[in-house]
Amino acid sequence: MSRPAPESVSHALILAAGIGRRLGQDDPKVLLDVGGQSLLARHLDLLHRSGVRKVTVVVGHQAQKLRDAIEAVTPPGLTVTTIENPTFTEGSVVSLDAAHAVMTAGSPVLLMDGDVLYDHRMLDRLLETPHENAFLTDRGLEPGDEPVKLCIAGDRIVDFRKKPVATYDWHGESVGFFKFSAAIAAELATRARAYVAGGRRKDEYEEAIRDMILADATRFGWVDVTDLPWTEIDFPEDAARARVEILPELLA
Repeated sequence: MSRPAPESVSHALILAAGIGRRLGQDDPKVLLDVGGQSLLARHLDLLHRSGVRKVTVVVGHQAQKLRDAIEAVTPPGLTVTTIENPTFTEGSVVSLDAAHAVMTAGSPVLLMDGDVLYDHRMLDRLLETPHENAFLTDRGLEPGDEPVKLCIAGDRIVDFRKKPVATYDWHGESVGFFKFSAAIAAELATRARAYVAGGRRKDEYEEAIRDMILADATRFGWVDVTDLPWTEIDFPEDAARARVEILPELLA
């Protein structure tokens, strides 16, 4: 029996409130210039190209500077709004909670980390997958505890963490991009709010996603993007790799 086609996604939520301290810059990380264009501008261009028509950006550090940049680089036909997280020095679950209204609006959502340089085909695959709720994963992950790992046993996701505890057959690095149905987006918003209310403000939002997987993993699928160029940018060496290795592949 074929599964029904998932509802189209027209709204993206970008988390961009944090400080780029580890990157060695004072500006928000999404304003990092790569090849003459900021990560922010690349996000908005690629989302618009992929058919997304509305974007919400969670801002925090240097919020007004980021708002001004958004106004300057938003493509015609794309509506971009901002939500401010005034406690942006805490965990990313607080930024997710700040966007509670977006996550509970009754529509599917693309949830995206802002500090990623990536191939446009990643968005295409995520939007086109028949899974209503999907993760992007790269099997060629770097060793160590920094990458968030999507762990698979058989045909099911069994863990989602920097330091997994479940037994698994293989694992890949999470890109930090997710497609969620309206119901799952609302559930995640509820879990994020419970984290904040319960004093877990230092946690990352991935922990709330992991809770949903452990509750019922059959609701989630994944999309393999091992063949596509991308990088998360946390440190100066990541920025150098983005400019020297990843950008030439994207331009090619």
